Amino acid sequence: MQKKLSLVVATCVLLGLSACSFLPEQVDETKNWPVTKLYAEARDEMAGGHYDAAIKLFQKLEANYPFGNYAAQAQMEIAYAYYKTQDQAEALAAVERFIKLHPNHPNVDYMYYLRGLVNFNDQMGFLSFLYTQDPTERDPKATREAFAAFKALVDKFPDSIYAQDAIARLNYLINAMAQYEVHVAKYYYRRGAYLAAVNRAQGAVADYRDAPAIEEALYLMVRSYDKLGMLDLRDDAQRVFVKSFPNSKFLNPEAAKGAEWWKFWAKAK
Repeated sequence: MQKKLSLVVATCVLLGLSACSFLPEQVDETKNWPVTKLYAEARDEMAGGHYDAAIKLFQKLEANYPFGNYAAQAQMEIAYAYYKTQDQAEALAAVERFIKLHPNHPNVDYMYYLRGLVNFNDQMGFLSFLYTQDPTERDPKATREAFAAFKALVDKFPDSIYAQDAIARLNYLINAMAQYEVHVAKYYYRRGAYLAAVNRAQGAVADYRDAPAIEEALYLMVRSYDKLGMLDLRDDAQRVFVKSFPNSKFLNPEAAKGAEWWKFWAKAK
């Protein structure tokens, strides 16, 4: 019985292999396409939002025609397509590869800009949880990397057509990083860790002097020093706070009842 079963299995395997030999080979219709056709087809896929298909065609273009302007353009297009599919790791890898291979390319400034955009979009997800997630559970790494990328663009290519947009995003990111420090400081304050709250707020003031979030950082320092009984330091912080923000909303909290910041401080007596 065992021999019969083995014979049946062996026969089935052989038949399966034989059947496979009759399957038609898959033909790559793009194999002999000229570079111009490959590029045009890939661009059509991009225009239609079919980014995965576009990536495959651009990769074939680069493999078949590795030298010249089309190959470099394909590398940029691949980076952008990965960005559009929200594949951050592949997009950044493609960007870094292009910058390494073509540091003097006339459009390399765009790749620096794209590197910033990839990280910027990632940190937007981080910021969307600013008021719903425990501040200590968030990692501001993407924010810092986006800032570094846009700063590198502005430093290396101050006349780039992307520089002004990068500067606007830098200003936004500066306040985002300051806000993060303030939220962590408030987290400590809420738990009675007033010294830790002072240290984080002080760091925000020192590192992000022009950020709007500094207003609350200074106010938090005043409140924390008061809780610690450090009255001289409290008064010093108060003087700086009032001088810097003479019309601060924190000086007249009753006028802003219901605002998110008011809800926090109303509970943190």
